[in-house]
Amino acid sequence: QVQLVESGGGLVQPGGSLRLSCAVSGASESIFVIYTMGWYRQAPGKQRELVARIISGGSTNYADFVKGRFTISRDYAKNFLYLQMNSLKPEDTAVYYCNAETRARQSTWGQGTLVTVSS
Repeated sequence: QVQLVESGGGLVQPGGSLRLSCAVSGASESIFVIYTMGWYRQAPGKQRELVARIISGGSTNYADFVKGRFTISRDYAKNFLYLQMNSLKPEDTAVYYCNAETRARQSTWGQGTLVTVSS
């Protein structure tokens, strides 16, 4: 079982940028079997939704509402997942969660980090 800890959230003005980080820890064999990692978000009163996902090997998927603005990346050596968020909008306000999933569909979630976009 891996543990995921997000950081980097905060208050930012519209048009600004933030970089979220997700630290991955646990036994080496548990980290090795991670197949996909992703960022999800949940706004008040709404369901959790996929923001971006990266698959072992490097391919990425993005939700339409963040394409061209957000970039997901993974540092395998340091065991970190990142989400670079640019051109932030008020509607990006949400709790952002890090997720790791194995091929066997075992899923682990972090505790979330709050991003507030407001002037």
